[in-house]
Amino acid sequence: MRVDIVTKEYPPEIYGGAGVHATELVKALRERIEVQVRAFGAGRDEADTASYGVPAELSTANAAIQTLGTDLEIVGDVAGADVVHSHTWYANFAGHLAGLLHGIPHVVTAHSLEPLRPWKAEQLGGGYAVSSYIEKTAYEGAAAVVAVSEGMRKDILRSYPSLDPDKVRVIYNGIDIDSWRPVDDPALLAAHGIDPTRPSVVFVGRITRQKGLPYFLRAAELLPPEVQIVLCAGAPDTPQIMAEVQELVRGLQRQREGVVWIEEFLQRDQLCAILTAATTFVCPSIYEPLGIVNLEAMACGAAVVGTATGGIPEVVVDGVTGRLVPIEQVQDGTGTPTDPDRFVADLAATLTEVVADPDRARAYGEAGRERAAQAFSWAAIADATVQLYREVTGN
Repeated sequence: MRVDIVTKEYPPEIYGGAGVHATELVKALRERIEVQVRAFGAGRDEADTASYGVPAELSTANAAIQTLGTDLEIVGDVAGADVVHSHTWYANFAGHLAGLLHGIPHVVTAHSLEPLRPWKAEQLGGGYAVSSYIEKTAYEGAAAVVAVSEGMRKDILRSYPSLDPDKVRVIYNGIDIDSWRPVDDPALLAAHGIDPTRPSVVFVGRITRQKGLPYFLRAAELLPPEVQIVLCAGAPDTPQIMAEVQELVRGLQRQREGVVWIEEFLQRDQLCAILTAATTFVCPSIYEPLGIVNLEAMACGAAVVGTATGGIPEVVVDGVTGRLVPIEQVQDGTGTPTDPDRFVADLAATLTEVVADPDRARAYGEAGRERAAQAFSWAAIADATVQLYREVTGN
């Protein structure tokens, strides 16, 4: 069996959880079946991996139209595959058309949903209507849709009610606990101004509406003064959200010491060292299908404080691997808290509780690493994915 994986993100061009997922899934699948990777971006020298750029004729087009142009470059090359498997709307158009052109099943993995990210209109303009159309068309035409959590499955069926529920399967994201592991690196911490003798709360993520960073920055104002705030945050979706975050960080730095903002890309071992030194990791997302970043933190032995939304409660076990912060959300697709001030206060109170008890935080971290190893291995995920391929092909 040959499966063609189509993805925007693939090493060395990774900026989010979908890219991490595609990378690790391909590694595990290649131990079981033949896999061809078709990725956006610059040329790569990895075997059985092809790269595709934006056609020159579309160099000045809207970003969504550039994406469709890249997809069209991919479609013909899928000839000979038994299954085409696309990741995110960026690749869905290629997967959908390749399935039709070559008469093969198209499998989609849902890492996020356009109807639940209406703020993307800030980034894409009219391109958001295009991305929404592509996603809807691909999902409704797919042989199977993979949800990365039960919460995500519910969101898919709510967003696309015409889908046959039997076609929507849950196969979790995973974590490589050999790569994501506790790392002791005092020199790295010192280089970034992090004091390992002080309690710290660490955030890692892109600066995008769904990650909820502004809520955390407001909550940070309410934390005990000895607590360090470490932000590994970059790749803003828009200049507007970047400006909002910059203003909040400056305000925080004026009122307290120990606010560290690392904007540059960090290598995995560098992130591992920062997560290992954290008293707790925080995931204040208002939309999160699963949250690979939570698994990364757990694998490094960090306690996790996360919002009780999306797939996060399927990863973080409240009172065992960390704490969950309740949230009531507006049902308009934005995920906005109905009472933002209460969410901020609850987030601050929960973080304060965890950092005030370092022994319990360490116990959460130890339990988190064990849970990541047992429940989210890529071997099990690859086995379930191959089984799904066999079902849709009848082999």
